[in-house]
Amino acid sequence: MDVTISMQAPVSSVKGVGAKTEQLFQKIGVYTIGDILLRFPREYTKFPEPVEASNISIGQRQAVVLRVEEPAMVKYTRSMPVTICYGRHMDAQIEFLWFRMPYVKNTLKKGQTFILYGMVQDKSGQPSMEQPVIYTEPQYQAVSGSMQPIYGLTAGLTNNLYKKTLRQVLEKGLLLPDCLPAETREACSLAEYNYAVRQIHFPQDFDALAKARRRLVFDEFFLFILSMRLQKEQVQKIENQYVVPDGASGSSGLLQPLLDKLPYQLTGAQRRVLQEIQKDLCGPYIMQRLIQGDVGSGKTILAFLAMYLVSQNGYQSAIMAPTEVLAAQHYETFTQYCSLFGIKAHLVLLTGSMTAKQKRRAYERMQLFSDAMVVGTHALFQEKAVYDSLALVVTDEQHRFGVRQREAFSLKGHCPHILVMSATPIPRTLAIILYGDLDISVIDEAPAKRLPVKNCVVGKGWRPKAYDFIRKEVQAGHQAYVICPLVEASEHSEGENVIDYSEVVKKALPDGVAVEFLHGKMRPDMKNKIMESFAAGEIQVLVSTTVVEVGVNDPNATVMMIEDAQRFGLAQLHQLRGRVGRGDAQSYCIMVNTSDTAGSAKRLEILNKTNDGFLIAAEDLKLRGPGDFFGIRQSGDMAFQLADIYQDARIMQQASEEVQRILDVDPKLEQPAHEGLRKMAMQYLESRMERLNL
Repeated sequence: MDVTISMQAPVSSVKGVGAKTEQLFQKIGVYTIGDILLRFPREYTKFPEPVEASNISIGQRQAVVLRVEEPAMVKYTRSMPVTICYGRHMDAQIEFLWFRMPYVKNTLKKGQTFILYGMVQDKSGQPSMEQPVIYTEPQYQAVSGSMQPIYGLTAGLTNNLYKKTLRQVLEKGLLLPDCLPAETREACSLAEYNYAVRQIHFPQDFDALAKARRRLVFDEFFLFILSMRLQKEQVQKIENQYVVPDGASGSSGLLQPLLDKLPYQLTGAQRRVLQEIQKDLCGPYIMQRLIQGDVGSGKTILAFLAMYLVSQNGYQSAIMAPTEVLAAQHYETFTQYCSLFGIKAHLVLLTGSMTAKQKRRAYERMQLFSDAMVVGTHALFQEKAVYDSLALVVTDEQHRFGVRQREAFSLKGHCPHILVMSATPIPRTLAIILYGDLDISVIDEAPAKRLPVKNCVVGKGWRPKAYDFIRKEVQAGHQAYVICPLVEASEHSEGENVIDYSEVVKKALPDGVAVEFLHGKMRPDMKNKIMESFAAGEIQVLVSTTVVEVGVNDPNATVMMIEDAQRFGLAQLHQLRGRVGRGDAQSYCIMVNTSDTAGSAKRLEILNKTNDGFLIAAEDLKLRGPGDFFGIRQSGDMAFQLADIYQDARIMQQASEEVQRILDVDPKLEQPAHEGLRKMAMQYLESRMERLNL
């Protein structure tokens, strides 16, 4: 009989998951049965036909025939036991190594034949395979040609163990609840939910995988859009309690002296958006506006001017950044603006890592000055942060927060104006769906004096020249980023990883060049320390994952080198490129394409030819196809687990239309067929925020 699975059951309830394994699962965010079922594969692989040792190819994942002619041996080093076995065919030989797995010796018995699968490497002229997976011939035949899932894991947790645990859960035959109404599934030709979950993990074939992914992508969009629409119901048309006079009442008189002192003129797009903000601030209803502007388009000055207007009318304002480093940089920028404009403003900085004394002083200033301009991180909406008359809330990098966080922040005041900013270039048609609760302003012009970043797409063989170029830029007093797709080397990992690659970069550069690595799994205090050191110029080359996408603003950085560039979406590559080109010096972006496919070269050539983020987004939308979810890193713009706003734009449009159809019939979701939808939408939103660590 079908039974609804308990999503809350701990992963340790699965046979074979002991305390140590449970800790490893928890390191990747898997605490419950639901977590393991709904943590989908990063990519898939097809096991190739087995080859003999004489036909192996260095640098590729291969299945190699091993006829055990001599027993495996175990060597005990100071740090670990190493099991070694040799495969031979004709005059060729390959060495197989297993670390901390002495029991493998008992498996590889003399006279038997196995198929060993793994990455073939050159080790001092000797072909070698480390930690290969061992199959008997019948076992390998069973998986050969099938699509095998590969998961993002941590050291000590193998892909095989993850799959084994997952299979045990699926084999129980338990059912997950399906949140979509039957009418929606039928109207949109969607696969059944439990079928989709099974097939996304262990697909029968490509068609089954495509159907499964389409269903799960639809669910993500549907629940996200539904939650946005429900939220919009609650906040639409709220009366403006903080009227800030417009130009007719003299506010342009407040801003014009500041604009006259700027060392540059605002672009036409900046002036247009500033007028839209001013109109909102003095309108009958509170402002709920998104400023969408490309990297370096000048959003920060508009935020400052809006906050200054509010301050001059006797109200408080606050801007929230996604990282402490960026918050500190905003505070410094605002301080410089005050000096440039010759104005006295009560600026307050509030971040989580400040000492108790520093926080107490910040809280006092927030209570003391009714016109304070507050800059900070999530600490701005903590319980102890009390505002006197909060009239404007600004959030930087919209996709890092979300509706609930904006709501929690805005509750610090009595229905304040809301202004959110994003550097993510999204075509307007998609932005209207994604940001349905906000009015949208677009800054589509770059400042006239800003030097465009020079781009190049190169192959692996160009790396030595890239390192030499970085050396020259560092010697000229500049800094560089090197981006890798992975945190650490792991089973089935195909791309460069931050930890190992930082050592490669250190060896390639002269002694004395400060090289450090950074990734999202580091402790928050350590991440902040690294980013602060880079911003201060103490670190000259930062090897990082995409965690730097919104984390730091360093005008002195002139080189962005992106390894395995084909693994990222175009919009994300553009965001990364935006980390350089922020100062007066010429900046460069080097994209290393490690793929031989024509499709990868075509995609990267778009970035090579233009720095226009909105054009790139539109081209990305055209190029993405149904097969692109193999090997292309999903954009992290909205923190969807599977869905990608570019390649899945049609599914998102369909989900949006279906949400609207349901709400037109049942605005409050009170009908039996829609029972639970509101709850599911809110739960989904909460889970997204947890994944963003908000």
